[in-house]
Amino acid sequence: MSTEKAEGLIVRTTDYSETSRITTIWTREFGKVRALAKGGRRLRSNFESALDLLSVCSIVFVRKTSGGLDLLTEARVVERFPRLRQDLPAFYAAHYLAELLGDWTEDYDPHPVLFAEALNTLRDLGAPDVPTATRLLRFEMVLLRELGYAPLLETCANCRKPLTGESAAAEKSAPLKFHLAGGGLVCGNCRAGRKGDIPISEAAWQGLRQLAEDRGWRELAAPVRSELRQLMNQYVCHLLGRRPRTMLYLGS
Repeated sequence: MSTEKAEGLIVRTTDYSETSRITTIWTREFGKVRALAKGGRRLRSNFESALDLLSVCSIVFVRKTSGGLDLLTEARVVERFPRLRQDLPAFYAAHYLAELLGDWTEDYDPHPVLFAEALNTLRDLGAPDVPTATRLLRFEMVLLRELGYAPLLETCANCRKPLTGESAAAEKSAPLKFHLAGGGLVCGNCRAGRKGDIPISEAAWQGLRQLAEDRGWRELAAPVRSELRQLMNQYVCHLLGRRPRTMLYLGS
């Protein structure tokens, strides 16, 4: 066993006994950590209110080598996000973010870029100049990329031919479609006669490219945001094999 220090986001808490709780923490240094906080339910404990959901904490924990729960020995609040309590769409978006981090990632698989994106998203949610739906889409694109599921937007997900350049004329003659199993757009030749692919407008395609490249996505028009939300919902459900519980409360 070894003692480790990290900074992490509380993404789930579960009561374990009358006095203790199990806490899932998504950390910059180690990825997802699941730890037992003994005494964590007491009003006066070493953790005070640091184990509140969506708090960023500096933690100390004992890492178990046998595969069991780690032991959380110290947690101190570093940052909170008060706007989440004042904006209901932002509140739901934040809980969806926490669910994805808690359910979709593996223990001890760190992604520092994803950790930074999660915190930046939580800081932005509820801000008057940042549409909640658009900010959440940007987070999801980073999540998909970091976990190896970034949608193919420049080449056909089936034949891998480019969707621009020589094939531009063909793309204009037929509606674009997104192939869930292939993880991206399909060209005109490959989508002929196919069933189950999701139609996507050219504006939504460009919006996905902006989100992926981190350019101009804050200005996406409301109809494009709505279309992309529906597409992302279907893609996430397909990849997870189920519908996230908090997805029901996301707006467009």
